[in-house]
Amino acid sequence: MKITLIQLGKTEDSYITDGVDKYEKRLKHYINFSTITIPALKNTKNLTVDEQKKKEAELLFKHLNATDQVVLLDEKGKEFSSVQFSAHINKNMNRAVQNLVFIIGGPYGFDPKVYERANEKISLSKMTFSHQMVRLFFVEQLYRAFTILKGEPYHHE
Repeated sequence: MKITLIQLGKTEDSYITDGVDKYEKRLKHYINFSTITIPALKNTKNLTVDEQKKKEAELLFKHLNATDQVVLLDEKGKEFSSVQFSAHINKNMNRAVQNLVFIIGGPYGFDPKVYERANEKISLSKMTFSHQMVRLFFVEQLYRAFTILKGEPYHHE
């Protein structure tokens, strides 16, 4: 299985990029993991929120295949504990999912067509985080999930 994280806009704060890089390197020991960064839209002052979401959706769809299992990181999605999330990852591996794609949307969320395409939505918390922080939290949780699956001492319960 391959796991891909698609994110809109680049990460600007070095402390976040350093953290993301740290966990991406660690993940390589467990899974084929990659990140796709779609550049943030420019000249959005004259666009409505719906128009921005539609343009972002068009960019996202260029990176998706029909067979991808698409998971939106969405505040209204299902919540998991770290152990439950690791079991969810394991379930996808056992189902022989070829490419599990997680998507972090833009500042206004997702276009309705992206929600239609998604296979599921998950939430990292009931709290709202910046899109920059979500990147770090997600890759750390993904790393944690694999250490749980391997019985390694990273996660304490």
